[in-house]
Amino acid sequence: MSRRTQAPRHWFEGPVPWHARLLSKVYGGAIALRMRLFGLHLLRRVRIDRPVIVVGNLIAGGSGKTPLAIVLVERLRAAGFTPGVATRGYGRDDAGKPRWVEADTDPALGGDEPVLIAYRTGAKVRADANRAAAARALVEAGCDIVVCDDGLQHYRLRRDVEIEVIDGRRRYGNGQLLPAGPLREPVERGENVDFRVLNVGSGTAEAGFGEWPMRLVADHALPLVGGRPVPLSALAGKRVHAVAGIGDPERFFDTLRGHGIAVVPHAFADHHRYVAEDLRFGSDLPVLMTEKDAVKCQAFATDRHYSVPIRAELPEAFWVALLDRVVALRGASGA
Repeated sequence: MSRRTQAPRHWFEGPVPWHARLLSKVYGGAIALRMRLFGLHLLRRVRIDRPVIVVGNLIAGGSGKTPLAIVLVERLRAAGFTPGVATRGYGRDDAGKPRWVEADTDPALGGDEPVLIAYRTGAKVRADANRAAAARALVEAGCDIVVCDDGLQHYRLRRDVEIEVIDGRRRYGNGQLLPAGPLREPVERGENVDFRVLNVGSGTAEAGFGEWPMRLVADHALPLVGGRPVPLSALAGKRVHAVAGIGDPERFFDTLRGHGIAVVPHAFADHHRYVAEDLRFGSDLPVLMTEKDAVKCQAFATDRHYSVPIRAELPEAFWVALLDRVVALRGASGA
């Protein structure tokens, strides 16, 4: 009963269709023109009077940006900051309308990732297609630093720190621009960011030179309708339905398999809007899903449905380097 919109196979292997190569050249020309206009100041950039950190990636689809944004907010708060999150809120209804997103906001209105960030962090979250306007709203609401979730290509908002998140398994695919490949921008764009984070997931991918490894850790499942957490180790050797509507569902399935769980996989399109029928699989096995999926299934969840929280772990040296940079920025701005 899987309903997945898969990335084109040629993004990662096999020949690229001629029409995709042609459109890729047009797309690349449009990117170059846009950057030229920003360079000539014909397109205006907006600066706010607080530090701005952008978390993003170069490829279409998920790479682990949201788990990093969540732990980043937590670390900033522990360092004495009052962080706020600016996000587009992909796929939400009435996307042209700015909205404050809270833990109990309907994901159809706030977006699944913004609702998840609000739920996990308790930070102020502003969803707006205009991230510069979102950043200004956060500052006016009392935030002294802004984290942009998935804003690497949103050049209108000036940023002080850029963090690129790289998928450790897929990396840059065939290295070509959309639609011939998965790249939103040329690979060389990554040379200009401040920090490059490699999402090694729960696997064995190794970070290269200049990359910081990020490990995604899951150790328990939370029932959606109340009850005690269940250690994933308690599910070892048992069969479960696994639901993932994220950019790379296999990453979630592999995480569960790594705990010895027998996975019956159900991959859905990224940002899929669930209805109760989607979770009826014809058996009474437990249903484990990502947190991003769980926020959209709460209304019709049963005692068989569980969310699997993920936490991002990075080397302490990364946080020292990042926070040193941010503290210096705060001092320079006088905030």
